Amino acid sequence: MKVEAGDFVMFNYVGRFENGEIFDTSYGDVARENGIYVEDREYEPLEVNVGAGEIIPGLDEALVGMEVGEKKTVTVPPEKAYGMPNPELVVDVPLSQFSDAGVEPVEGMYVMTDSGIAKITSVEGDNVKLDFNHPLAGKVLIFEVEVTDVRRGRDGEGE
Repeated sequence: MKVEAGDFVMFNYVGRFENGEIFDTSYGDVARENGIYVEDREYEPLEVNVGAGEIIPGLDEALVGMEVGEKKTVTVPPEKAYGMPNPELVVDVPLSQFSDAGVEPVEGMYVMTDSGIAKITSVEGDNVKLDFNHPLAGKVLIFEVEVTDVRRGRDGEGE
């Protein structure tokens, strides 16, 4: 049964950058081997409703036409992933806002703000530069995917 838009698909994946570095995976052993294991996370196949916008467009589109047990490597350009970095999402914030909150800003640190999560890209003088772009914006992503289950979206029937 080939995956169609509207189907519920379970799949395992390994996500890499162009240099081969793994940034995400559904396999716990692969996460451990690559130093990206997160203790509180469940490593298991991801389930998505294909075509519903639950995952990046390039991966969503790649699942269409696949079958249970099929493996595929997909190269996803930034336009079909997290987009290109937007300079308007890089803002200067007064250092005093961090001092008032009792936070010592450190370059490279991620902070939660009223506007979402941001990365501190620099601390200079009385200013802290925050980048609200997705960490994977501008990057080409390579996914190895394996479909483990497919259920039809309309009738719930599967293999």
